[in-house]
Amino acid sequence: MDYLNAYLNHPEKIVANSASKSKHLKLYTEQPPKPIRPQIESLGCMPELLRAFQTATGWSMQYEGPAASHKGLAALAASDPKTQKKQISKSPNPKSLSPTPIDRDAAHRLAGSIADLLDELFDTRDSLHRREAELAAGVPLVPHRLEEKHLAMRLEAVLRAGVEAVGCAAAALYMLDEATSELKMRSSWGLPFDRLTAPARPLEGALADLEALLGHAVVLDGSAVMRTWNMPEDFPAAVCVPVSSPTTLMGTLWVFADQPRDFNDRETNLLEVIAGRLAADLDREMLLRTGVDGAKLQQQVAAAERLQRNELPAIAPMLDGWDLAGRTIQSGNVGGAFHDWFSLPDGLMAVAVGRAAEQGVAGALTAGGVKTSLRSHAKYQRRVEPVMQQVNLTLWTGSAGDRHAALLFGLIETATGRVCCASAGRPSAILLSGEGWQSLGRSSVMLGESPETRFEPFDRELQPGEALVFCTDGALDVADAEGRILGEAGLADALRGKLELAAEELAAAAQAALENHAPGNTRDHSILVVKRTMS
Repeated sequence: MDYLNAYLNHPEKIVANSASKSKHLKLYTEQPPKPIRPQIESLGCMPELLRAFQTATGWSMQYEGPAASHKGLAALAASDPKTQKKQISKSPNPKSLSPTPIDRDAAHRLAGSIADLLDELFDTRDSLHRREAELAAGVPLVPHRLEEKHLAMRLEAVLRAGVEAVGCAAAALYMLDEATSELKMRSSWGLPFDRLTAPARPLEGALADLEALLGHAVVLDGSAVMRTWNMPEDFPAAVCVPVSSPTTLMGTLWVFADQPRDFNDRETNLLEVIAGRLAADLDREMLLRTGVDGAKLQQQVAAAERLQRNELPAIAPMLDGWDLAGRTIQSGNVGGAFHDWFSLPDGLMAVAVGRAAEQGVAGALTAGGVKTSLRSHAKYQRRVEPVMQQVNLTLWTGSAGDRHAALLFGLIETATGRVCCASAGRPSAILLSGEGWQSLGRSSVMLGESPETRFEPFDRELQPGEALVFCTDGALDVADAEGRILGEAGLADALRGKLELAAEELAAAAQAALENHAPGNTRDHSILVVKRTMS
């Protein structure tokens, strides 16, 4: 890679003092195509429009541009519509059907309006031209079941067509390796088959290939220059052209002649077209593989999204006096946030909200592990502290130290209303009552950071009519356009005076408050509402 960059930046230092270059070496530099300007004559309605303008106004109209060549007063110069200027002839058209020309200023205004319409028409045509090209590039590629064999056959057929088109004997396609230090033959025509098994050629010293990679067509037609420019095969004459896409240098195409000869501009341009066809086939193959792999990945992500969504609890436990509801929003298809609840023996109910430190697929894997571990350990523990410690130890021992998660876990005694919780990270617990609101959450280190972490519990006896709102930090740490954080106070204010609502409505109101404060929030977050009803 360093050698290629050095040559691309300073080719004169590597090709210095090559006396034979001027006699036996031709370099053709490909020039980028110039954009085609829309031709005003391509508008079929223009002659009738000009005649109608003359008939209606008594004036002749013409447009002048930077490189206009006028065909007469009844023609429009072909130029960039953005730089055209309108001009009305100084005298009325004697053949006009209008007995008296209209006011000159009025004619100018009409001509200006026509020019504006033409501007819009040309803009539309240009947009259509670009859009059609984009649609052509968006046609899906369908792989053939024998795609690899078909690619080899296509490359060989293109090489054969190129050889026959310029009257040569053989051709070979050499591709750069990933380190851009070697050139390996990948396809050939007219050469022995065992050339494909030959070792790769080092790029260092391959001056003709390096010159071609600069964008030049290199023509070699003398024996002395063959040795200087390191032609890969022993032939009397050859041409080397680059094989590249607009953004990637792929390699070089060599075409060999079996007798000394020169190559004219037409033949060299034709070989560059052949090289472009090879690059297009290779690009197609790479895009096809990327598209197929991407489609498979999308299917897997969709399945993971469906699985993660279905694992969220949808039906609250049927317990008299209790109402539960939750919301989990992922920033992408899958994410690291979750909420959960499940019943335990002895009249206990477990609730939890959590969020992995990572987002996307990595976050989903961590969140799934934390959720499974929480349910497993809660089956044989009746206190929140040992459950949290076991979940923390499971995550710490089951990872390489790079998986962390925030979690708020609570156990509810459904008979008494006592709620005991513990948290890791910075999840929030907001108590809503008739007297206002109160923050119960406590910050701690995240799960998975240390096997010796202790999680301090906190409890509260929930009275009938009161509610607890648990949420992850991703729901409260988002800022609005002015940089203000929603926070617990902002969420509590949005829910103030709504205790008469059901848990599902309170969760929806909390999510609406978040979306109104920071539209387009892109962080994974979960909200869980636990309400003790009056009955």
